[in-house]
Amino acid sequence: MDISTMFRISGSAMGAQKKRLEAVAENLAGANVTRGENGQPYRRKDVTFSTFAEHLDQATGKPEAQLVRAQVQTDDRPFKKVYQPGHPHADATGYVSMPNVNVMEEMVNMVSATRSYEANVKAIGATKAMAEKALEIGR
Repeated sequence: MDISTMFRISGSAMGAQKKRLEAVAENLAGANVTRGENGQPYRRKDVTFSTFAEHLDQATGKPEAQLVRAQVQTDDRPFKKVYQPGHPHADATGYVSMPNVNVMEEMVNMVSATRSYEANVKAIGATKAMAEKALEIGR
């Protein structure tokens, strides 16, 4: 595996974690939104990761890098029902449908995504240091 491939792998992982942080921020912002444009409470977004082989060497057709792909999906968990009879969005029984966002879960996801991002930054730094050492050896 060459150095540029190593940079691309870490870079794609950093982009995936950035998407995850964006989803966390959106979820935290919508944690108390009981009515959106569609008339429903905010529905939590989740990011799933997968890898795909990118063919960098067209001559041999061998996959050289396993890059990370992030896809944003909506969470289908049911909305929370909270008894608030005075709320303007309460139903006939006095319950309000609240978003399916758990703030503690989002905070854990935020810390995890931040740490993963930092790990990939360190991997890029280590790759750069290896490249510099290889150049020093060649002198």
